[in-house]
Amino acid sequence: MASATASSSTPHVLPQAAGRKQSSTQARNPVALRLYKVLSTNFEDAATREALQFLSDLYAPPPSSIKGKELLKPRDEFEDEDDIETDVADGRNSILNQPPLEQVPGEIAGRARKHLRRDMEKKLAEGSRQFLKALSEVDQRLNDLQVHLEAMKSDCDEAETQLGLTEQSGRTLLDRAGSLREERKEVEDKKSIVELFLSRFTLTEQEIDVIKSRDIPIGTRFFQTMDKTEKIRNDCQVLMAGEDGPTQAGTDIMAATSSYLEHGYEKLLRWASSEFRQIGREMLIEVTPTLREAIRRLRKRPELLTEALTNLSETRQATLSSSFLTALTRGGRSGLPRPIELHAHDPMRYVGDMLAWVHQSIAAEQEFLESLFDLKSAKRMVGSVRNFGDGGEEEEWIQELLDLAVGKLCVPLKMRVQQTVRSQESSIISYKIANLLQFYLFTMRRTIGNHAILTKTLQDVTDLAYNVFYESIQTQRRSLAHLQLPPDDPSLTPPLTVLDHAQILRDIMTVYQSSMVDDEDANELQAGFSKVLDIMVDPVVEACANASEKKKHLRSRWDQAVFMLNCLSYLLSILEPFSFTSAKQDGVRKMLDARIGALTDEHYISILNDAGIYIACQTCHHRPSDEPLSRIPSMRPTDLQRALKHFSTWLSGLEVLHSPRLSQLVVQKLHERIHQDALRRVAKEYRMLCEEIGKPENKYEAASTLLGSERPFGRTDLLYQIFGLQEEESDKDDDSEEEEGDAEDEEEDAEDEEED
Repeated sequence: MASATASSSTPHVLPQAAGRKQSSTQARNPVALRLYKVLSTNFEDAATREALQFLSDLYAPPPSSIKGKELLKPRDEFEDEDDIETDVADGRNSILNQPPLEQVPGEIAGRARKHLRRDMEKKLAEGSRQFLKALSEVDQRLNDLQVHLEAMKSDCDEAETQLGLTEQSGRTLLDRAGSLREERKEVEDKKSIVELFLSRFTLTEQEIDVIKSRDIPIGTRFFQTMDKTEKIRNDCQVLMAGEDGPTQAGTDIMAATSSYLEHGYEKLLRWASSEFRQIGREMLIEVTPTLREAIRRLRKRPELLTEALTNLSETRQATLSSSFLTALTRGGRSGLPRPIELHAHDPMRYVGDMLAWVHQSIAAEQEFLESLFDLKSAKRMVGSVRNFGDGGEEEEWIQELLDLAVGKLCVPLKMRVQQTVRSQESSIISYKIANLLQFYLFTMRRTIGNHAILTKTLQDVTDLAYNVFYESIQTQRRSLAHLQLPPDDPSLTPPLTVLDHAQILRDIMTVYQSSMVDDEDANELQAGFSKVLDIMVDPVVEACANASEKKKHLRSRWDQAVFMLNCLSYLLSILEPFSFTSAKQDGVRKMLDARIGALTDEHYISILNDAGIYIACQTCHHRPSDEPLSRIPSMRPTDLQRALKHFSTWLSGLEVLHSPRLSQLVVQKLHERIHQDALRRVAKEYRMLCEEIGKPENKYEAASTLLGSERPFGRTDLLYQIFGLQEEESDKDDDSEEEEGDAEDEEEDAEDEEED
């Protein structure tokens, strides 16, 4: 303000001088200097900003308005400092807690600059007083701790003195205890060695009672004791193999264990024999693990095992024999199943039931013995071939026991089967029984071997059944040899006797096929049935041939041939469904083909005669001289024209499609085959006839006109169409060549006419 006034009161001062004067005045002005210092200060510094923030919080006004309260008077700058401290202590108008409301702008900042130092010192003093108060408490606690440490030190010194005295007095006791501990350890080692030796090489009293006493049953404890005894013997052998030779202890141990083992095996034999006598009386036996283990251990003593199994075999023989007779006469419990002999009127069921019962018993016995000898690990499939001799000693035992067990069944079985077989009159029933016996014989060979008693018995009754069967079919064969046909019988079908015989053969072959095994070779199947076929098929063929001769004398050759073809074709139809008759089918088929060929030749000649060209064809084949055909009487143009006209008329008849001579053939395919083969040969003969007529050396004038006057106009392909046949390739080639030759002949005839 002063400077501004001064400048305005001297208007005549130069501007530059005035400027320099004004700047120097401002440089010396404290307010300006302070202002420049404040303006030049950098307030972006973090410390400065923190300080300013602290001051702002220290002298900040209350956050809310003080509406309704009395405004405090501004503090006079000359107010007593003691009064201010009193106000701070009482909490009234404290600068830190509640500064007065700023009434004049800049008043709070001015007071802050004025009392900042004092306020900071008061703040530091208050913090120091609080720190001293806290340190006084810490000092008091440290004093108490010092007192406790001194008391603890005195107690520790006293304890250390007592510990030294105790250590000195207990050192002697510790030395004595160490020596006693070593002595006790030596004694315990010796004791453990003795106990280990006794436990390993001796039996306890309880174990000795388990082996010797009859009151203690055979069980797990017994087997464990036996195993321990055998282990003692094995270990004792090592003990006796020292450098100094057998010891007295080893000798005593071996003698004692040998006695124990003998008692054990005797007890095991008595128990096994008792068990076999008890369970052997039952049909269905379940082997317990104890019995299986007993047999396994008795195998180490073959003589004891033989004695036990002998008791088992005797018991099983009696049981199976009694059960078989009961099944034959009384049946099962409460009458079900019914007795087998009630079905004696039905031979197949009677024999089948007996064999099925025996086979079921053998299967149960086989399963029992395999379980007894613990052979389940072999896992042989049911029905598979048993390889005897490959299973070791167990298989031999099983085979022998099984053979002995079912041995007593052979006598009643053989007697009843023989009686049933001999009483049969029907060959089919005889063959069914023989085939059934053959099946069971094959099964028994796989199960119990070829040398078993039951296998030999079945072989005998099977041979007997087949002999009875062969005798019955031989009787039928002899009856066919005297086959008589009614003289007034016009039928050409197989006679009733042949039909019955063929039906019996079919039934027999059906039975044989049903008994076939998948793994049998085809050659073996044919060889097994070849004898039956020879006995039953060959007589039929002979009887039919004899009957056909009689047909020839009584009727005609056509009836003979048709009758024989009907019989052979029927017999072949009986054999064809069965693969094992292929060899016999080939023989019958050859005879049938030969008869078909002969009948085809006769039918072909008959057709040529009926068609009127037989003589002409025979003349072409068998020319009497070297003359041209046109000069021979039967081949003159007029005769040939007449024959071709007759042939054309025959082509319009029904005999071209169906022959009355072959109408009685039972098999329609044979009728078609014979008739078509004959027509095909007729077509070839007609082609040959046309070729001969067209040859220049035969000197036929206008040969094409001669042939073209009547059907088929000299065309073989047209003749094939009329016959309903498929022309062969070779015939087509011949026709094309013939047409080319005819065309050339026509051209030559045309040239000759032009020259004339």
